[in-house]
Amino acid sequence: MTPQFAPGAMAGLRVIDLTRVLGGPYCTQILADHGADVIKVEPPAGDEVRDWGPPFHDEDAAYFVGINRNKRSIGLDLASEGGRAVLLKMLETADVLIENFKPGTLEKWGIGSEALRETFPRLVHCRICGFGADGPRGGNPGYDAIIQAMTGMIAATGSPESGPMRIGVPLVDITTGLYAAIGILMALSERQRSGIGQFLEVTLYETGLAIMHPHTANYFMHGKPPSLTGNEHPNLVPYAIFPTKTDDIFIGVGNDGTFRKLAKEIGRPELGTDPRFARNRDRVANREALRVELAAVFNQFEAGPLCDRLLAAGLPAGPVQKIDQALTNAHTIYRGDIIEKDWYKGVASPIRLERTKPSLRSTPPKFSQHARDVLGEFGYSEGEIDDLFAEGIVCAERKR
Repeated sequence: MTPQFAPGAMAGLRVIDLTRVLGGPYCTQILADHGADVIKVEPPAGDEVRDWGPPFHDEDAAYFVGINRNKRSIGLDLASEGGRAVLLKMLETADVLIENFKPGTLEKWGIGSEALRETFPRLVHCRICGFGADGPRGGNPGYDAIIQAMTGMIAATGSPESGPMRIGVPLVDITTGLYAAIGILMALSERQRSGIGQFLEVTLYETGLAIMHPHTANYFMHGKPPSLTGNEHPNLVPYAIFPTKTDDIFIGVGNDGTFRKLAKEIGRPELGTDPRFARNRDRVANREALRVELAAVFNQFEAGPLCDRLLAAGLPAGPVQKIDQALTNAHTIYRGDIIEKDWYKGVASPIRLERTKPSLRSTPPKFSQHARDVLGEFGYSEGEIDDLFAEGIVCAERKR
């Protein structure tokens, strides 16, 4: 990521961000990293993940810090008529509104999608929610782990010994944020042709179902739910963790030619032509026998040098690293994957455009840090701003 403030691909785009927690803020950080002006509108108590710690920087938890860089914050009481008037003023020059209120909340306040479309026809309005506004679970709250449970993800994760397991990262929330960013960009692209914006909804539930590949495809084909295979792949063998003399490594083989090449590289070329292992379907049927054969070989090597050699030969292999190792290894450093500014350190945007590069322009904001600047940009006088603070419509500090 470039240290200069080069105009990003989304420069000139104004995003009003009413989201909290993870999926929405993750989405808007993607846009902000690439130059969008993201104004984070927080409720009077602030985004609740500011309190999801320790660890903390000042009063803000790492959970908040990790997904809110390059944004400006204003605390605004949208439950008040005055707060909604400020929001409508901000939307006059906005391209995108993104929110994760419970479906029906904005409608109750008189600023639902239909009303917004009538007043701001070019606005792209994105809602992130748990299950959508309609259907048997319409309006129900959604949380990452609950969606993992309900979409078959937990039932497909884990080993026979461990039983079903939650995936250790909030995969549904993060992927929902990615889908929301993609949907917003699609709507903006279509707006270039039609001249009008549109409403889009991205739900945690549909996201959970959508990323259950290959388990859904397998089920549609043979009608069997996935079994617990631990770190192994249901369709590919070998695709698993193996111990070495030092650390564990992960080996992933995607086709028969790659397996023959692996067998040759580790000094066991006969495994590549063994009738039990020659084809992937044979290896799936005899995965335990192959595991024994490979484990005996890998136990003779040290993890690092073995993976280096296999990768150099074009074979998929990697050491099982802890987070500190991943963040400090030579490739991470060389690629500039860690970005820093003042007290802040984070992982750079993985979207590397050639000309319109992402940048780290500002650290994650304190609650309502930019309220006066933002209101001034939208035409409010100093006296009017003072009145908004005095009336509690705009918040000057966190209310715990």
